[in-house]
Amino acid sequence: MARRPQHYGTLASIAAKLGVSRTTVSNAYNRPEQLSAELRQRILDTAEKMGYLGPDPMARSLRTRRAGSIGVLLTEHLSYAFEDMASVDFLAGMSEAAYGSDTMLTLVPASPDTSFDGVSAQELISKAVVDGFVVYSVAKDDPHLAAVKARGLPAVVCDQPADEVGLPFVGIDDYLAIAPAARVLMEAGHRRVGILSIRLDRVRNDARVSSQRLEGAQHHVQQSRIRGALDVFAAHGLEPGSVPVIECWLNDRAHNIAAAGALLESHPDLTAVLCTTDSLAFGVLEYASTHAISVPGELSVTGFDGTQLALAHQITTVIQPNRRKGFEAGNLLFGMIENNIADTPEPPATRVMLETGFNAGITVATPAT
Repeated sequence: MARRPQHYGTLASIAAKLGVSRTTVSNAYNRPEQLSAELRQRILDTAEKMGYLGPDPMARSLRTRRAGSIGVLLTEHLSYAFEDMASVDFLAGMSEAAYGSDTMLTLVPASPDTSFDGVSAQELISKAVVDGFVVYSVAKDDPHLAAVKARGLPAVVCDQPADEVGLPFVGIDDYLAIAPAARVLMEAGHRRVGILSIRLDRVRNDARVSSQRLEGAQHHVQQSRIRGALDVFAAHGLEPGSVPVIECWLNDRAHNIAAAGALLESHPDLTAVLCTTDSLAFGVLEYASTHAISVPGELSVTGFDGTQLALAHQITTVIQPNRRKGFEAGNLLFGMIENNIADTPEPPATRVMLETGFNAGITVATPAT
């Protein structure tokens, strides 16, 4: 037998049931401050019994001209947002900023290993039903960034590109932040040091970084960290050209371990590895563990991020405020949306620069030889 169609309550039927106007029922959902707590609860209880699911969110967004969501653009696989601990902290901070605002977060992932032209980038961004964007660490020449600007919605950049004209920015001074990690290696007496870095450019590279690639890098965060470390090394008499730098284009466990192997197998004399992320440091530790290399007895390792997992393992690492970054970026964006500030010819140029710290940890020691 065919099922009878199930009938649900409507604003009109609920209003008739309670002897109030449709506007009163609507206010229970959209303007609760207009009603007494007792009347609102009576309306909600009646609606639930009658199977009313609440106002149509699409109709509401058309009426208010708000999507009730903010987009987070990241040029990584979607899984990265849940696996990379620094990204998890960042999104937690954004969620904290959104608390109490009835606003959702919409992740807009643009895979780094797929070639996007301007049209496809435009399509991806245009499909996002959001009130604004936080652009989370993308290359200066990324077409998705251009698409966000073309969309004309409020937007905030976090991490990079720091010099994007006209867009508010939240980040740290990566050049200075890496200095304590580089300095602790020099002060421990290491002179055979290598560097592991994540992606420097949208053009793939999983090998040694040439001076030309470093100079032309479109990801300035990693560029600044490498330059900052090399300058500290130079100040201690270590020639920057003697320091091998290996790039890990995809920042996941398998590639992190592979990058560690590429560096240590091509330079078996290294006594220390400076990493530009904690995830890379874990890659070195895992490679070392499977190849019977003692840390820090035979090999010293430093990281960057200060994730909870890295601190729990007592990795020597730079601590950056990833959660605070998300919170500040979210706050900036919500303020722009509330004040209807979009990408006008002269938008606000707010810059929020956050402080970093350093965890001495236990993964650095004097070189064995």
